[in-house]
Amino acid sequence: MFWEPAGFMFFSIIETIGVYYLVMALFRFKPGDFIWEALIVSLLINLQSYILRNELSLAYLVPLITVLIFIFFFSVVVKIPLVWSWITTILGYAIYALLQTGLAFLLFGSIDAAQASLSNGYLLQFSSGLISVILSIWLYKIGWGFKFDFERLRFKFEDILIIVLIVVFLGLLSVIVYYEQLFILIAFFAVTVIFLLYYAVSKERGK
Repeated sequence: MFWEPAGFMFFSIIETIGVYYLVMALFRFKPGDFIWEALIVSLLINLQSYILRNELSLAYLVPLITVLIFIFFFSVVVKIPLVWSWITTILGYAIYALLQTGLAFLLFGSIDAAQASLSNGYLLQFSSGLISVILSIWLYKIGWGFKFDFERLRFKFEDILIIVLIVVFLGLLSVIVYYEQLFILIAFFAVTVIFLLYYAVSKERGK
C-alpha cells in the first residue's frame, strides 16, 4: 500500500530533522542556515532506511548508516571538524533518544506499547521530532548551548581524509547491497555521496 511507505518517509523525516535541529542548537549553530541541505540528506537517509528495513531485512545496519551520514553531513556541509562531528552526532542522538523514551512512557506507558502499532509509532516520531525542533529553536534564541573552539581539533588534510572516508563508505555499502541484488539502493547511496562530495569540494575551493 502507498500509505505505509509514505507514512514511514514523512514521520521519519520529521524525526531526522528533529535530531538535526537538536545537534545544531546544542552547539550554537543556527539550524536554519543549512535546513535545505538537511532536508535533502534526511530524504536520502530515510529512503535508504526504508529499503534496508523492508526489502533487505537489514534493519541492524540502519542506525550505523544514519549516524555515519550525519557525521559526514556535519563535517562537509556545516564544516565541523571530523572529531567534533562524531561527538556532536552521538551526543545529539543520545539526547534525542532520552527525549523519545520519556515521551514513550508519557504517551503510552511503555516502550512496548509505543511500538504496538504503526499509529503509535508515528505519533511518537511526530511528537518527539516536533518537540525537538521547538526546544532547539528556543534554546538557540535564549543563547543556551555549548560553544567550543572546534578548529583546534581539525586535522591537517582533513578535507582529503573526509573525501576518502566517504568514498570508502560508499564502496563498502555497495558491496553489501550488490550481493543482495538491490541495485536501486546503490543508486541512493551514490546520490548521497555525490551530494556530500560536491559540498566537500566546493567548500574547499571557497565557493
